This record gives sequence, structure tokens and C-alpha cells, in this order.
Amino acid sequence: MNPDTKNKFGRVDLEVTAFGFGTAPIGNIFREIDEATSDAMIQTAWDRGLRYFDTAPMYGHGLAELRTGQSLRWKDRDDFVLSSKVGRRLVPAKRSSIDFAPWTNAAPFNLEFDYTYDGTMRAFEDSLQRMALERMDICFIHDIDVFTRGDAQPEVFKQAMDGCWKALESLRDQGVVKAIGVGVNEWEVCHEALKQRDVDCFLLAGRYTLLEQDSLNAFLPLCEERGAAVVVGGGFNSGILATGAVEGAKYNYAPAPDDIMAKVRKIEAVCAEYNVPLPAAALQFVVAHPAVPSFLAGTRTVEQLTKNLDWFSHPIPAEFWADLKAKGLLRDDAPTPE
Repeated sequence: MNPDTKNKFGRVDLEVTAFGFGTAPIGNIFREIDEATSDAMIQTAWDRGLRYFDTAPMYGHGLAELRTGQSLRWKDRDDFVLSSKVGRRLVPAKRSSIDFAPWTNAAPFNLEFDYTYDGTMRAFEDSLQRMALERMDICFIHDIDVFTRGDAQPEVFKQAMDGCWKALESLRDQGVVKAIGVGVNEWEVCHEALKQRDVDCFLLAGRYTLLEQDSLNAFLPLCEERGAAVVVGGGFNSGILATGAVEGAKYNYAPAPDDIMAKVRKIEAVCAEYNVPLPAAALQFVVAHPAVPSFLAGTRTVEQLTKNLDWFSHPIPAEFWADLKAKGLLRDDAPTPE
């Protein structure tokens, strides 16, 4: 697969590259990335043909949007696709008063959830101001899932559908943004949104991977039927599909349980037989689904980015995927690269 391949974005008049640049790391999640490294990664991504960039107000309390805009500012705006998110507003505050965790040395704003119509309109405009770009092409309602909101999720979802959604629908009708949708950690939330609203797209983190394909049961088939695009992030399940089943491997942001470690070891054995790096299989599997036009990955260094792009284009024989299915390590109905 080629990272710079352009794929149609569902039913919308947009094309995105098969590999997209995710900006959470340049918001200084967990540890700091300096300005030079942040810019170098975006310029390297551009030089390798990547033309889809995703960011959010949450990432570094606005820092990722600031850095993304700075690095893309003098590119031809018609040459790339940009997505950001709503559902949080940024309120200026003294650094000493802000709990930045899990971000480090982020921008001096407090994050406040806001799913109202007016709050969404303001958040949308604020994002454009931070990036100093005249438009975003795609806008997701961010984190209206159980993972983020816990027991409050049902009420939060309703608030977002009544407030955020109506604001984004108005912006789409005006032609201000081309595609609107939901960005969450659970496919079930995406499925419910698609049943209730005329959703163009989703950003789904970690729920369609070599280890997880339950979204094939109902959600992804409905996306195909409705022409909704699904951008997948977290294709390494937060670590183990990049590192392998090593001591301390992470699965969904926690230590990998024994059953997951055992399954990954079996997948690694097939990888070794066909000389396929495990991360290459993880990356390429995701975008083989017809509803998935792009995979998003965030990196901390130029070297990491380059390695991901190399994995994405590593040759993988069809027999490899057939063997995974024959051994019960991949669902029979899961689309695989041709």
C-alpha cells in the first residue's frame, strides 16, 4: 500500500490520503515535543505525500491546533484536507491553575465540555483562529463515549445530538464544512449516531484492528450502505500491535491481558513465517475495509513517522491474510488488502 494514495471520503466530495497525520503527540501528550520536531514531522509527512491532517482543541489544550496551523500555513490550502473537533471550549487561564494531565507544558487554556449550539459555533470559530486557516474540511463531535464520559454518556450523547449536531448541520448546509461526524473510542456510539442522524463520517479510535473486529457485525456494514467514511486511529491498540507481545506491552492503555498476549504471539508467528513486520500488518489491515479511506497515526519523532510509512508500504502476500483466517486469528468476513 502507498501512504499517499488518494481515497474518496465516503459520499463526500473529498479525497484523503490512505495514511493521515494525527496530531495528538504534538500537543505534548505524556511528554514534551519541541517546536522544531513538531514542524519537522509535518514537513516530512508532506514531503512523503500525506495530505490529510487531523487535530483537536483537546490535544495540548489548543497546542496541537496552533502547531498544525503554523506548519501548514503557507501550503496551498486546496492541496490538503484538515479535520478538527468540537465538544470542548478552551478558556484562557493561568498556567499555575491548570491541570494539564495527561498533557505536558500545554497551551494556557482550561478545557470545558460544551455541547450547546452556541458553544459549538464558538468552538468551531476558535479552532479556525488558532490554526489561522480559513476552513476545516471535516469536523467531528469529540468524545461523547463511555470511555470519556462514563455514566453520564447517555445524557451527553443526547446533548450533543441536540446541540453540536444541529450547529454542524447548519455549517454543512452553508458549505462552511464539507463533512461532519463523530470521533469516539467505541463503535457502538458511532453506530447509534448513524442510526439517528445523517452522519458523513466517523473517527474511530482502536475498535477496528487486527485484534478487534466486532464493528463488522453491524456498524461497518451500515457505513457501507449509507456511504459514511470511517477514519481509524489507534490501529496498534495503544501499543501491543507495534511492540509485539513483549513484557509490559500495552493494550487499550493498560497492561495487555494474558489472552491478548497469547493471540498476538500467534499472529507474530505467522508474521515471522511470511517475513511481515507485525506493525505493517496492523496498519495495512485497517484500510483494506471499503468504508475506511484513511488510517491516522501520531508519532513523536521523524524516525517514528518514517518507520510507520515504511511499514505501510511493506509488501504483504495474500497468503499471509489467508493463513491468519485459516488459523482463526482474523475473522473470515474481514476485508484484507489485495
